[in-house]
Amino acid sequence: MSSVPDADSLRRAPKVLLHDHLDGGLRPQTVLELADESGYRGLPADDADALGRWFRQAADSGSLERYLETFAHTVGVMQRPEAIRRVARECALDLAADGVVYAEVRMAPELLTSRGTPIEEVVEAILDGFARGSADAAAAGTPITVGSLLCAMRQNDRWDEVAALVVRYRDAGVVGFDLAGPEDGFPPDRHPSAIALLDREGAHRTIHAGEAAGIGSIVAALDGAHAERLGHGVRIADEVAADGSLGPVAKRVREEQVPLEVAPSSNVQTGAYPSLAEHPVDRLHRLGFAVTLNTDNRLMSGVSATGELADVVATFGWGWDDVQTVTERALAAAFVPEAERARLLRDVVRPGFAALRS
Repeated sequence: MSSVPDADSLRRAPKVLLHDHLDGGLRPQTVLELADESGYRGLPADDADALGRWFRQAADSGSLERYLETFAHTVGVMQRPEAIRRVARECALDLAADGVVYAEVRMAPELLTSRGTPIEEVVEAILDGFARGSADAAAAGTPITVGSLLCAMRQNDRWDEVAALVVRYRDAGVVGFDLAGPEDGFPPDRHPSAIALLDREGAHRTIHAGEAAGIGSIVAALDGAHAERLGHGVRIADEVAADGSLGPVAKRVREEQVPLEVAPSSNVQTGAYPSLAEHPVDRLHRLGFAVTLNTDNRLMSGVSATGELADVVATFGWGWDDVQTVTERALAAAFVPEAERARLLRDVVRPGFAALRS
């Protein structure tokens, strides 16, 4: 076998995904059908291929603000429980077909309430859709475990409500809390009561930080919101000198092995880095940071878990050791009971890589 994995073998490799947005991964055909069913107007194209191209081009602007505008359409067609359920089911199926064996998919339930769906029903529809999709994937011979992360929007004031939902539904498939939305001006401890509730209940959390904003945002996520993982976190590279020496925050993040949910294609699209070749994912990995590889928004970035891995492998010359390391690192960082983590490692991930290496 080649020491540099090819796309076909990477597709067959067991993959673990920690950072994938439900409203960023719809099938273009599903967007069209849901828009038709709900009377949603204003889609920029009326066939699936053209719509898929529009999403990628609109997102590929070098601006995080423009990138986020594309979500108006996906969120717009997801305002009914049956639509949410369908999108979640298809998400689980699409990830499983791509060789993902464990995924944590995030969504801000408050964004799906504008047409009157109670926020609890939104969460239940997401969980039901994931359960149906996982069952269908298992029946198709591509088993997957999907956990749900609930996001509060930083600029809104529903943090306490979302934190309470994380606690309420954590035995039903919700695995943790996230903060999404604009980093600048909306610190992750803006609603300390929500963070205190998560602390009291021992609820997991990952916080978007170090994407559009820098080191200060990372410190605030760790110290203000008690983040266990950093959503993106790539701006930690701002404290990595050319000779590999680290500033104090970078040193802390590496020493504590804080997992970085890195999504290279998304970072290039939003203008954080001019190209994949100039993205710090390889540098951080080589320096011993807890790098994981993720898709962020599969529709907007036109990526899959396999494609993201294949691009990094091709750009930086990663071998099987690198691919397996980031996969096992992601599993170690997953918000999953220890027994399930051990089962996935022993029965799925390591045998899968062993078969590909043989």
